[in-house]
Amino acid sequence: MKQPGARAAAATGTPRPTGRPPLTERRKEATRLEIAHEAVRLFGERGVAATSGEEIARAAGISPRTLWRYFPSKEECVRPLLAAGLEAVARRLRDWPADRPLCDGIQWDLPSAAEPSEVPSAMRRLIGLLPGEPGLRAVWLQVHHDAEPVFTEIIAARTGADPADLLPRLKAVMLNGALRVAAEEWAGRSAEADGAADAEVFRRAVLKATEGLAI
Repeated sequence: MKQPGARAAAATGTPRPTGRPPLTERRKEATRLEIAHEAVRLFGERGVAATSGEEIARAAGISPRTLWRYFPSKEECVRPLLAAGLEAVARRLRDWPADRPLCDGIQWDLPSAAEPSEVPSAMRRLIGLLPGEPGLRAVWLQVHHDAEPVFTEIIAARTGADPADLLPRLKAVMLNGALRVAAEEWAGRSAEADGAADAEVFRRAVLKATEGLAI
């Protein structure tokens, strides 16, 4: 059920300023991530239906009013974790050399050594919950929907096409779908699987889905 408050979690397609974010924004991002971690923990223990926004706020050490300023619903509390992998891929592809195939720049970009160690495990638990929690799956699908215009613009810029044209949009949909399936496959693997195995699963899924796209 939707709750009052503005959507504070940035969609994947929202442009970000270059350089390091100011301190206040970094603190907000840290708070969003803390809320997301507590939401995942509670959803995993109790299920979404049995967990209230007030309980998530209490676990995160904030007031319910503050929680609803960050997120419009309890399901949306997990958005920062669900969007993290796509945002990392988009950043990498924007910076990928123009003389090298774009697919070569796609790698396992879910948070790893550069992020707190609990981030990948939280993402694995969260994505694992999606099949049985329609509300969370709706957020997951929306995150990917929001990513499509981002990938469309990246592909269009490399090919000289108009982002409104059909071909870059179709290529973006296929790339986006490959990223989603790869993440779900990764989440379904044993948490003890090594990083090289995870990377290979991701690479195979993306290359198969984007075969012949010439991006």
